[in-house]
Amino acid sequence: MNNIVLVNDRRERIALWTSRQFCGLIAVCLTLCAVSHTAAQSTVFNIASTDVLPAHQAYLEADFLAHLSSYESGGFQTYGPRIVYGLGRRTEVGVNVFYTRMSPAEPMEIQPNFKWKFYENEGRGLAAAVGVVISIPITERALEPIRGLVYAVGSKNLPGTFGARLTAGSYALLGSFEQGTSKKGLLLGYEQPVSKRLTFITDWSSGNNDYGYLAAGAAIALSPKSVFYVGYNVGNQGRGNNSLGLYYGFTF
Repeated sequence: MNNIVLVNDRRERIALWTSRQFCGLIAVCLTLCAVSHTAAQSTVFNIASTDVLPAHQAYLEADFLAHLSSYESGGFQTYGPRIVYGLGRRTEVGVNVFYTRMSPAEPMEIQPNFKWKFYENEGRGLAAAVGVVISIPITERALEPIRGLVYAVGSKNLPGTFGARLTAGSYALLGSFEQGTSKKGLLLGYEQPVSKRLTFITDWSSGNNDYGYLAAGAAIALSPKSVFYVGYNVGNQGRGNNSLGLYYGFTF
């Protein structure tokens, strides 16, 4: 808005996402448009969507995730801003910065990212995109290598005023990881508008790695330019990675 080593999981899941993120996580786009389904956000919840920001538009988001336990029991809080900018020609670039409070301490990370929507057929409600996210530790760089994620996703908009959108794709991890880490996985997402201001969102990343999460929540349009997301992330490999996510975004 994740899972091999508990410490690494939380930090890198956020990268795809994200918040949604990291895959895609990546760019988190249009706010009210995301909820009204006119032109949705750049992630579903954590996984990347097929959307990109229009040229010269920017999106700024503040993220907060928390595992509601004491630090001694594996609790953590993650804070970070995301910013995305539309370059035009169906491309966008972004950067995420995340800091996690936990014991032991996590490295702060910066995550530059890029997405290209290479196919779109509005008449059939189809789109496809590819992207990359690089995760670079800012602090404690000797403890963590630079890592990356590449992905491809396709989507189908169903007809109707409140027609749902289905997203599916796959991803691959680049760089060195702990033994047993799944370096490839599936991405699945579902968005169901309930009203002009409310959309139900869920997505899932497969695999025994930092992105292996099932997320479910809602997007609430607060104004034509701002949106609030709330959701819960359930780790594929244990309750210790579960977290509540709160996100506020603004388009300008």
